[in-house]
Amino acid sequence: MPLLACGKCIGDPNSIYPIRSVYVVPQLAPAQLYVRWAPVLEKVGYSAGICFDLIIVRTIPDFERELLDGKPNFAFMNPYHQVMAYQAKGYFPLLADGKNKLDGIIVVKKKSGIESIESLRGAKLAFPAPNAFGASLLVRATLAKQGIDIEPIYVNSHNNVYRSVIAGDVSAGGAVNNTLQREPPEVQDQVRVLFKTTSYVPHPFSVSPAISLQERQKVTQGFLELAKTAEGRRLLDGIQMPDPIVVNYARDYQPLEQLGLAKFVVKNAN
Repeated sequence: MPLLACGKCIGDPNSIYPIRSVYVVPQLAPAQLYVRWAPVLEKVGYSAGICFDLIIVRTIPDFERELLDGKPNFAFMNPYHQVMAYQAKGYFPLLADGKNKLDGIIVVKKKSGIESIESLRGAKLAFPAPNAFGASLLVRATLAKQGIDIEPIYVNSHNNVYRSVIAGDVSAGGAVNNTLQREPPEVQDQVRVLFKTTSYVPHPFSVSPAISLQERQKVTQGFLELAKTAEGRRLLDGIQMPDPIVVNYARDYQPLEQLGLAKFVVKNAN
């Protein structure tokens, strides 16, 4: 496995539980993800009496393989990964952000003359990975329904999508609102949102069915307690969960099964 970042025992070193792995879908660069997630897991870990091993793999397809093999104890994943992981291994969601819905977006260079998605026929579009939910699956499905054929280019992360658009390597790129909002101003100022998809419940923090109900409840409570302070909300905003709320599969993610996205999923993507 092309592991890029991990942190052994983030949280309570005196935990009575074995170290629990936390995998994070690599939407952003590994260093960015580590800096954002480690302090959250440290505080949640001490609150819950659990020690975490933060694991960040190189690409989103690498993350999918680990997830669908059932390796993570806990994982932060995109909404359609949740559908796939529930069906494959029984993972179910614990928490997601209650403040911001997830929009798939198509971005173009700010001064581009492209004014409609119809102008993208035959164009090269950058996507973070084939099975990224909002950034790729929703966008590609929308374009296909409109009869707009494009040439997809997969560039491994949302960071790379924005930079590919800015560099002019592609005509447009698929991403999500939550990652664009977290890009530095000099990046945001150089792109323009051409199109938004329907909004959905965002990325869940999910758990393996092998983890006990007691542990799940402690971790859930740890996140909810962290959100009660200004500093905690600041840290949670860095992981796209400024206002964590309890979610469940049937209400929040099972409806995605009806979107017809399965035919756009690329199995064993590289």
